[in-house]
Amino acid sequence: MSVETMVGHDIKNAGLAAEGKKRIEWAERNMPVLAQIKERFEKEKPFTGVRIAACMHVTTETANLMRALKAGGAELALCASNPLSTQDDTAAALVYEYGINVFAHNGVDREGYYRHLNSALDIKPNLVFDDGCDLVNTLHTTRTELLDGIMGGCEETTTGVIRLSQMTKDGALKFPMIAVNDTDTKHMFDNRFGTGQSTMDAIFRATNGLIAGSTFVVCGFGYCGKGVAERARGMGANVVITEIDPTKALDALMQGYRVMNSLDAAKIGDFFVTVTGNRDVLREEHFAVMKDGAIFANSGHFDIEIDVAWLEKNATKNRRIRHQTDEYVLADGRSLLLIAEGRLVNLGAAEGHPASVMDMSFSDQALTAEWLIKAAASLGAGLHEVPTEIDKEVARLKLASMGVAIDTLTAAQEHYLNSWEHGS
Repeated sequence: MSVETMVGHDIKNAGLAAEGKKRIEWAERNMPVLAQIKERFEKEKPFTGVRIAACMHVTTETANLMRALKAGGAELALCASNPLSTQDDTAAALVYEYGINVFAHNGVDREGYYRHLNSALDIKPNLVFDDGCDLVNTLHTTRTELLDGIMGGCEETTTGVIRLSQMTKDGALKFPMIAVNDTDTKHMFDNRFGTGQSTMDAIFRATNGLIAGSTFVVCGFGYCGKGVAERARGMGANVVITEIDPTKALDALMQGYRVMNSLDAAKIGDFFVTVTGNRDVLREEHFAVMKDGAIFANSGHFDIEIDVAWLEKNATKNRRIRHQTDEYVLADGRSLLLIAEGRLVNLGAAEGHPASVMDMSFSDQALTAEWLIKAAASLGAGLHEVPTEIDKEVARLKLASMGVAIDTLTAAQEHYLNSWEHGS
């Protein structure tokens, strides 16, 4: 194909396209639900005439979502939602093998990141797919001329939903956004099982550290924190939870985890993982009391959960000591080890979630986008939930793909559940 006919692209190495195609096909093997949706989209073309700009992790799993949307007739432009998560071979394959506009390469600087984001918006999208709300934020700040053309969009991360909730509260959000992150088939599986496995994978690749017998501190006990804690405990770690929410802290305690404030945890931890969606979760006061050789990483969305700027400013020495692992030597001689520059560790130092769990998340995205085209006109500006029937359909298809059958209600049971006349 001729890339000259496309809106544009900015990738690192076109020569990686063939390898990327093989990896995309490998991921597709483990995404049977999305494959079924793609097959239907190809026949029905629900996105004919629709332009979609997506700011997402440029991975093999995302590539298969893009392929499904293109099969449905969409014109697409994809940029990366994290500078370290881009798989350059995937980006090349999307451009040269599948004819999709991509603006992403691994390690791009901040200026390049926003240049890519604006390049994706240059197609004048009707729908937006966001991963952290950067696309929506840009539309509402520096690209307001595009707002009138936006029907709506989808957000797939906890961090993004938090930001969109605040925009809705402030009356700032100008079009409907759908919280795909909040579907059960996304946060119960992607956030928990995907984040748990891929975070541990990244720690292994970066450090080759032994988890068994270590003190493993998880900062935040939402679905992502639960997943990381479960995997660490399963490998023999003594897991400590830090939280600001009393209900979540109580939940962790009753599941058998140690719960304490972050400063006390900082004194005893061997490994630390932040999964809060907030900023400065690990900062100067924590670094001051950490053990020599403490290892920490962020599995939340943005690179502000760990105060890397303080480390850069105050370390007497800073060097890349292993794959995606930086050693910071403090004035007192202690070494602190940071993985993936404080960015999303499971994509910065590993390959992200397994395709089989992203199958559900991206099926939610695809079906929600299809629904949104029809529903957008009746939705007000603000944050909305995914219809329950979409969530249940994805779960049903996933079970079927795994060869699992479940029960259905009898007529009598259906009547009983929907009637108030029956007494005890």
